[in-house]
Amino acid sequence: MQEEQVTPQPEQELAAETTQTPEMKISELEAALEEAKASVLYVKAEGENIRRRAMDDIDKARKFALEKFSNELLAVKDSLDAALLIEATDVQSYKDGVELTAKQLVSVFDKFNIAEINPLGEKFDPNKHQAISMLENSGEPNTVINVLQKGYTLNERVLRPALVMVAK
Repeated sequence: MQEEQVTPQPEQELAAETTQTPEMKISELEAALEEAKASVLYVKAEGENIRRRAMDDIDKARKFALEKFSNELLAVKDSLDAALLIEATDVQSYKDGVELTAKQLVSVFDKFNIAEINPLGEKFDPNKHQAISMLENSGEPNTVINVLQKGYTLNERVLRPALVMVAK
C-alpha cells in the first residue's frame, strides 16, 4: 500500500501554534521585552558617550585653539627681548632690530590670515572703518584722508576697524 503524504493545512498549523500555553507566550513576550529594553538602554548610553566625547573635543579645541599662533608669537617676543638687551647706543642698530621684528610679526600674521586695513584714500566703509571725525578737504567727500590706527581682519572678518578721519 502506498502512503499518502499529508500536508498540514493552515488550520492545523494554527492549532499547533495555539497549543502553547498562555504562560509560555507571556514568558516569551517578557523575554523579548527585556531584550528590547536592554537594546534601548545600550543605544541611549552609546549616544550619551558620543555626546560627552564631542563636548570634550570642543572644550579641548577651545582651550588649545591659539596654541600654534601663540608659539609663532613667542619668536617675535624673543626678538623684542633680545633688542632690549642690546647695549649699543647706535640708533640704527635698534631700528634694524625693530624692522626685523616687525617683519617676523607680519610673517606670523600672513601665516594665520590676519590682514591689515590701511584705507588711506579709500571710500569710507562703516563695516571696516570707524570715523573719529570729519574734516573739510578739497578731496572727494566720504573719503578717508587720515588713518589714526590701522585695522585688522582675520579670515576677512574684522577684528578691529581702522580709526580714520573722513573728508566732508
